[in-house]
Amino acid sequence: MVNIKWEELGFNYIKTPFRYISHWKDGQWEEGTLTEDNTITISEGSTSLHYGQECFEGLKAYRRKDGKINLFRPDENSKRLNKSAERLQMPEIPEEMFIDAVKQVVRANQEYVPPYGTGATLYLRPYLIGVGDNIGVTPAPEYLFSVFCMPVGPYFKGGMTPSNFVVSEYDRAAPFGTGAAKAGGNYAASLLPGQIAHERNFSDCIYLDPATHTKIEEVGSANFFGITHDNQFITPKSPSILPSITKYSLLYLAKERFGMEAIEGDVYLKELDKFAEAGACGTAAVITPIAGMQIGEDFHVFYSETETGPVTKKLYDELVGIQFGDVKGPEGWVFEV
Repeated sequence: MVNIKWEELGFNYIKTPFRYISHWKDGQWEEGTLTEDNTITISEGSTSLHYGQECFEGLKAYRRKDGKINLFRPDENSKRLNKSAERLQMPEIPEEMFIDAVKQVVRANQEYVPPYGTGATLYLRPYLIGVGDNIGVTPAPEYLFSVFCMPVGPYFKGGMTPSNFVVSEYDRAAPFGTGAAKAGGNYAASLLPGQIAHERNFSDCIYLDPATHTKIEEVGSANFFGITHDNQFITPKSPSILPSITKYSLLYLAKERFGMEAIEGDVYLKELDKFAEAGACGTAAVITPIAGMQIGEDFHVFYSETETGPVTKKLYDELVGIQFGDVKGPEGWVFEV
């Protein structure tokens, strides 16, 4: 068994023994293989290096109480990767191939799937990049698809402890740009505002809609949601938001499991008082309660700066319970490895 202090894990790279890799050339994907080499060699003319023709995904494997391993909605990650690929003019990866690649990597590295009850998970990073000899601003002649993994703890320090965020003056994505694609350029653009936020002792930025700067769009590395005083679950709707699988799962659970009104709609800064609770959600973040939000000179507190709100806690327990196999999930949400 590997020597890792599971409860002390952060969200950091750890080299695990195996990763999956496949090349696309002459219009088709080759049969993928597992390799122990965690480096790749590509042409200096690769479009991923010069023109940002690359996208990626993030999903997790969960150790159940009985020792078996679950994946949570990997088919949705496959669909989202293909939407990103379509936007960036890259070849589709068949869903069967994507899920098989993920399962191969989990099985090959299963000793790195953290034990049940530690709060840690195995994070999987599939990525798709344009490679091959090229210099013009055109789609790549070849592509590389790979999946690697590592055990991780909470993305935000403190996990389910409420965190403070700051509204950024920067935009995460342009209207009608690549905001809905999980493309690396979106994240490169977020590094500077993220650093500024951290220097001011905030967990991350909150980005506004790029057209009017009046509505919340996303937290830097997660989606935003709010719980109103009259029991509505509201999350922003915009063509430049990354469609979070966690967010859509929470929308479903809020409505079907807890009888809440679940809404994708506008979240105006001037209407924050209607929210009793707020949070950031995503595969890496799971759910992080938002304690307060710095908006210019004003600081807006939601439920509490020290305690998690009851509805946020209830949604978290239901979601995580499904992921770890303690709660029965909707049909098709959980894949056993």
